[in-house]
Amino acid sequence: MKNHVLIAYYSWSGNTRKIAELICRETGGTLFEIKPTIPYTTDYRAAVAQAREEIQSGFKPELKAMPENTSDPVVFLGSPIWCGTMAPPLAAFIDRFELDKKTVVPFYTHGGGGVGKFEKEIARMCPDSTVTKGFGEYNSGGKETGTQVDAWLRSIGLLK
Repeated sequence: MKNHVLIAYYSWSGNTRKIAELICRETGGTLFEIKPTIPYTTDYRAAVAQAREEIQSGFKPELKAMPENTSDPVVFLGSPIWCGTMAPPLAAFIDRFELDKKTVVPFYTHGGGGVGKFEKEIARMCPDSTVTKGFGEYNSGGKETGTQVDAWLRSIGLLK
């Protein structure tokens, strides 16, 4: 699997980054952090208000960069769950990155609200991709999260 996996993620607080790093360690893939051109504030309440507004209006921010390599057949897509769905920077990435005929693997972190519409939205936005079962974790998980990531990757056929 090494060198055939892209792990693209947006992380506001660092929680989603930690899960992305665990996935990278297990798969040997390449990490790509999705960064909006204008970063979100570090003030939690203000960031939530901004995210709610953006999600309701369908806004997708400009991104600082996109991956140079677009040929990886497996692409992990990670995001915190905001207002029941993915953060706008991930939605912007999906709109701009060629995912047709790829295996798309969703993962997310949440603060207690669970998956929301995230996995359904990924499937809707990637109609010409094979979308696997996703993985989610409360905040950045605990000491058992690495084992859970390994088990999940095996269950979807990405590790032997």
